[in-house]
Amino acid sequence: MIDAGQIVAAFNDVATTKSLTPEEVNDLLRDGIMAGLARIHGPNVQAEVTIDDATGGLGIIVLRRVVEEVEDPSSEISLEEARWDDEGFEVGDVMEIPVDFQDFGRNAVMAVKQRIVQRVRENERDRIREEYGDRVGELLSGEVQQGERGKIVVMLNRTPDADAVIPWKEQNPRERFRQGDPIRCVLKKVEETPKGPRLVLSRAAPIFVGALFYLEVPEIHQGIVDIKEIAREVGGRTKIAVYSRDESIDPVGACVGLRGSRVQAVVQELGGERIDIVPWHPEPEVFARRALAPARVSKVMSDKERQVITAIVDEDQLSLAIGRNGQNVRLASQLIGWQIDLYGSREWLELGADLSLFKREADDDAYETSDFALTELELTPETLSALEGAGYTTFLQIIEFDRDAFLAVEGLGETEADQLLKLIDELTVVADDPSLLAVDTATDVGDTPAGDEDAAGEEASKGDDEDPGEGEIQAETDLEEKATAEGDETEASAGENDETEASAGEDEKTEASGGEDDETEGSEDEGGETETSDDESETHA
Repeated sequence: MIDAGQIVAAFNDVATTKSLTPEEVNDLLRDGIMAGLARIHGPNVQAEVTIDDATGGLGIIVLRRVVEEVEDPSSEISLEEARWDDEGFEVGDVMEIPVDFQDFGRNAVMAVKQRIVQRVRENERDRIREEYGDRVGELLSGEVQQGERGKIVVMLNRTPDADAVIPWKEQNPRERFRQGDPIRCVLKKVEETPKGPRLVLSRAAPIFVGALFYLEVPEIHQGIVDIKEIAREVGGRTKIAVYSRDESIDPVGACVGLRGSRVQAVVQELGGERIDIVPWHPEPEVFARRALAPARVSKVMSDKERQVITAIVDEDQLSLAIGRNGQNVRLASQLIGWQIDLYGSREWLELGADLSLFKREADDDAYETSDFALTELELTPETLSALEGAGYTTFLQIIEFDRDAFLAVEGLGETEADQLLKLIDELTVVADDPSLLAVDTATDVGDTPAGDEDAAGEEASKGDDEDPGEGEIQAETDLEEKATAEGDETEASAGENDETEASAGEDEKTEASGGEDDETEGSEDEGGETETSDDESETHA
C-alpha cells in the first residue's frame, strides 16, 4: 500500500532541493507516469493523469479508441473486447480504462524514475543557461570540491549542481587551494558539453581584478567611477585605468580608499600582486605618460597611423620606466593599446634629437592641472547663471579668458570680470620664465671680471640648490662687492689719468713712462683687489 503522506513529502523535498515550483513537479510526475505506461502498453498510449497535491493521490486513466480491426494495440481496442465491458460501445467511441499505480511492474517504475531524473537534469541545465548566460564577468563564490588533472572543481554556493571548473591556465601560479577552501572567482564563459553547460571560472583574467574593485568600491558599483582598461600579468603586476563621471570625485582616490583600505583588500585577494591605478585620458599621449607611472616621462610623441607612442625619459628614470624584465612598459602598452618605444635621454641625443624640447615639456608638466565646477567658487548666482548660459561650467573652460572675453559674456559687468580675473590669478600657478633667468645670468657674468668668470658660474650653479632665503642674502652681498669694486676701479682710473698727463710732458721718456703706467695700473689693481677682499671679509663677518 502506497502512503500518500510519503508521496506528498517526496514532492515537497524535490521541489525544495531542485528549486522547482509545485506545477513543475506535477508536470515531471505526469511525464514519468506516461513513460511507465508507455513501457506497459506501448509508445502511443494515451492517458489522463490527475494529482492531488493535498492528499498525494494519483488518478490514472488509459484512453483507447474502439475500432473493428486493431492496428495499434497501445491506443486502440477492438469492438468485441470493448463490448465485453459494455455492450453499448460503438466504433469510434473512446474507452476509459482505470489503472492503479500499484500495478506498475519493476520496469515501469524504473522508466518513471529515469524520466523524472532526466527531466530534472534538463530543467537544471536550462536554468543554469538562463541564470549564468548573462553573468559573464561577474564575481562568484563557492567551495573547492576537488582537484582534477590540474583543474579545480568548484561547488558554487547558489547552484551546487552546476558544473564549474577553473582550468590550469586560468589559475594564479602563486596560489594553492585545498579541498573545502572557500574561493572567489570570475565567470569567464559558459561552454556547452555533452553533459550540459559548463561554467569556466578564472582567477587569472584581468576582469577578475575589475570584479574585485566592483565589489570593494561603492563608486564603481554606483556607476560614478568607470574602469576603462585593465592590463595584468598574473602573480606579478596589474595596471588599471579609471575614470570619474563626477568631476568632484577623484577616481584614483576612490579606488585606493582611506589609508589604502580598498586596494589592500584587492591585493590580499590576489595574493600580494602589485596594482597600479592610473587616471584614464582620451588622448593617447597623456594616457601613455600616466600609464608609465611611477616613472616620470620627459617627452611623448605619437604616430596615430601606426599607433606607436615614442616616450623619452631621463637616465635616472629609464630603469623604472622599463620595469623588471620590461614589465612596466609592457603593461603600459597593453593598457593604452598602442606600441610604446622607450628611449633614454642619452640614447635620444645619440639619435640626433634636441634634448631641450622635452626638458621644457617636463618642466611644464611638473604642475598638475585639475578641473572643477564653477559652483565651487565663491561667485554670485547672477555670475554663475551668466557663465552657464554661455556654456561655461568648469574652471578650465575660463582659465585662459582675459577681461575683454569676460565682458563679451552677456550678463557680466566690469565688477564681475575683475572678480573672475582675481580668482583665476589666485588659483593658477605660473612657473618662472627660463628666458628671463638666462638674461639675468648673462648680465651678471658680463659684469664679472674675466679672471672670476669661472667662480661666478660656480656660484650661479650653486644658487639653484640653495635655500631661497640664503639666495637673497647672497644677492645683497654681491651687490655690495660690485659697488666696492666699481669705486676702486674709478680711483685707479683717476690715478692713471694723472700719470698719463705727467708722462706727456716728457717726450723722450714716453715709452718708459708707458711701462711705468702699466706697472702702476697693476699695483693699483692689486690694491683695489686687496681693498675689495677686505670689504668682502667685513661683509661676511
